[in-house]
Amino acid sequence: MSDKWGFNTKSVQGGWQPKAGEPRVLPIYQSTTYKQDDPDFVADLFDLKENGFFYTRLANPTLSAFEEKISLLEGGVGAVSTSSGQAAIMYALLNICQAGEHIVTASTLYGGTHTLMASTFKKFGVEVTFVDPDLDAEEIKKHFKPETKALYGETIGNPRLNVLDFKKFSKIAEEMKVPLIVDNTFPTPYLCRPLEHGANIVVHSATKYIDGQATSLGGVIVDGGNFNWNNGKFPELSEPDPSYHGLKYWETFGNQAYIVKARVQLLRDMGSVLSPFNAFLLNLGTETLSLRMAKHSENTLKLAEYLNNHDKVEWVWYPLLKNHPSYELAKRYLPLGASGMLSFGIKGGNQAGKKFISNVELASLVVHLGDARTSVIHPASTTHRQLTKAEQEASGVAEDLIRVSVGIEDIEDIIADFEQALNKAVG
Repeated sequence: MSDKWGFNTKSVQGGWQPKAGEPRVLPIYQSTTYKQDDPDFVADLFDLKENGFFYTRLANPTLSAFEEKISLLEGGVGAVSTSSGQAAIMYALLNICQAGEHIVTASTLYGGTHTLMASTFKKFGVEVTFVDPDLDAEEIKKHFKPETKALYGETIGNPRLNVLDFKKFSKIAEEMKVPLIVDNTFPTPYLCRPLEHGANIVVHSATKYIDGQATSLGGVIVDGGNFNWNNGKFPELSEPDPSYHGLKYWETFGNQAYIVKARVQLLRDMGSVLSPFNAFLLNLGTETLSLRMAKHSENTLKLAEYLNNHDKVEWVWYPLLKNHPSYELAKRYLPLGASGMLSFGIKGGNQAGKKFISNVELASLVVHLGDARTSVIHPASTTHRQLTKAEQEASGVAEDLIRVSVGIEDIEDIIADFEQALNKAVG
């Protein structure tokens, strides 16, 4: 596989290089286990002295090909797939955080991520501080503690659609000697590669745009290989692991220490493993990723401009609208488009918004995003329902906010559907 190949070529060809007589298309290795001939070789597999397959909870050929492709597209040194995006986020952080330690994160997060950090992590003894990403660097740094282990954010916040200031956040992370972990679900590596802008770890809910068809749950963690885990703050990576006879990840695996540990500790012990069948489908999704993301972005900008000029609409959020606070950041970090998500509020507030959702015909009310089909949802009562009012406001969830995942249908049909629904919702 050539690193010199372009994105589209890597999307189609990356990860699976068949030998003569092997399937041209990545096959589904639907097996939990693998035959071996040498017991000493199997022992070395268990001791991480050899690479190979012996149990699908740790590695599977279909999963490995998919992981290699996503790592290649993001520009990482390795990747681990998981059973969902939530599992990827959890593992990415628990790989370096334990009871008594601390995380700083942007407050503008997907509701499920916010609940994971604010509620579930608290039960694990991991404290999380949520900060307004628009604060200046010095104000954000005031929230760090000696036990802070990571800085976290989303490339495009959900659902405020604010774009992360990578320059500011990566500088903060570097100065505080912690990794910057970024959820890149909305842009995908086609529209933005956070590792090129100072991030150290990237996570994805592959369930969304990577799949693109609303068929398969999955998540991915990508290691940038660009963080010094031997800086004194991460003994779990630099000191001996007794479960592997005293192996030291940093000493043994160098810039792949983080991703190896995520696989051989967390997948081994917690087991949120992606199924081979889902990996097969997600891999197919990557083959058309650039084509879909370009169309999603094109359609969404046109819909945003239409809504922004509509007399029945109060406000619209889309990063490439000139009146959006993240417009300059979007031009800098998202030169190929700002993905397929927008948010808006219509005149008449919450009740009018619900009436609008009830009257769309082409679009559907679904708890999902990133599908080829256009969908709408009311986050305050669904995806961010578990948050308090104050937490919703900090996340950018207004009571009247409607979130739209714009599909790849003909934009004229999408606009016509919104027009008739707006007319029915607002007198």
